[in-house]
Amino acid sequence: MIDAALLESTALALVTGIIAALIGGSLGGVVTGGKALGVELAAFMGSFYGIVSGTTGVALGLAAVSYLR
Repeated sequence: MIDAALLESTALALVTGIIAALIGGSLGGVVTGGKALGVELAAFMGSFYGIVSGTTGVALGLAAVSYLR
């Protein structure tokens, strides 16, 4: 049986991690490629790649924590 508090904290960590990856990727894209690609395209591409890698990292981190628990 899954504990409700554990499920809630896991969902909160996943959502928070995805939002942080989205914002971080967008800002990173603007900083690294804003001048060459234009700010809007760089932010779009950065947020896409940020959320792809961020979601994977958060999911692997949560899996590792639940395994070690």
